[in-house]
Amino acid sequence: MPQKLSPAARKRKACRDLAYAKTPRRRAMKAENQKKRRSALKRGVNIKGKDYDHNKKKFVPIKANRGGYGKGTKKYNTK
Repeated sequence: MPQKLSPAARKRKACRDLAYAKTPRRRAMKAENQKKRRSALKRGVNIKGKDYDHNKKKFVPIKANRGGYGKGTKKYNTK
């Protein structure tokens, strides 16, 4: 369910989100994800419904790869 934001707030949030997505760390992580997905598909591994987890270094279900496995995200969201 999307956030209920005013049009001005939605625009500011979109700018913040894009700026965060373009940081060097996030761009490197995205490139790594794309590379891993391509190689897994080439090998014939079924990764449907899975995301690459940078901490566990493997593909995990999308649901499991959110929020630091119940421990929060403060530990992993470092620069």
